[in-house]
Amino acid sequence: MYTYRNMTLEERTQILARRKERGFPWHAPPHYSGEINIYLISAACFEHYHIMATPNRLTEFSEALIGGMESDLKLHSVAWVVQPNHYHVLVKTDLDTLRPWLGRLHNGKSTQWNREDKMPGRKVWHRFTDRRIRSERHFYATLNYIHANPVKHGYVEESSDWPWSSLHDYLTVYGRDTLVQWWNRYPIKDYGTGWDD
Repeated sequence: MYTYRNMTLEERTQILARRKERGFPWHAPPHYSGEINIYLISAACFEHYHIMATPNRLTEFSEALIGGMESDLKLHSVAWVVQPNHYHVLVKTDLDTLRPWLGRLHNGKSTQWNREDKMPGRKVWHRFTDRRIRSERHFYATLNYIHANPVKHGYVEESSDWPWSSLHDYLTVYGRDTLVQWWNRYPIKDYGTGWDD
């Protein structure tokens, strides 16, 4: 979204023409559907505003996202993190099932937060993106990326200090030594670079 704003009119026209040729939405990420896969689902608040900046909102949204997936859709999230302006969740699903549910979740939280903040009509979310996991290496690098995300964005110095993450469950189930092995074997390197441009 942000790279597009810095393009010339000619570059924008070329990008839109390519998207049209492929049948992609003009100004939204394409979503592939029809089959069950493991996906990294990511969504950011519009303009990356820190709308979920309070501990109460982070907790409330984490419970609505992860608890809702489990209770409403019978989906078990593989890994997740919620931060003040975006979230990531790794989940095995069919996008046709997940997409409308996420839309309802985003709409409901937007309405609630806009009412609480006395900002009716404010745009809270900028859609969501999905990345299908393609290999074991991709899976574990994504897992590491999700759990390291609060450090990447400067919210904490240690991932384990961020309470709104599945990392704590992984530490309990697998232990720190196993997670360090995964970290060393499946480094994130530049994973996610340019996603926010």
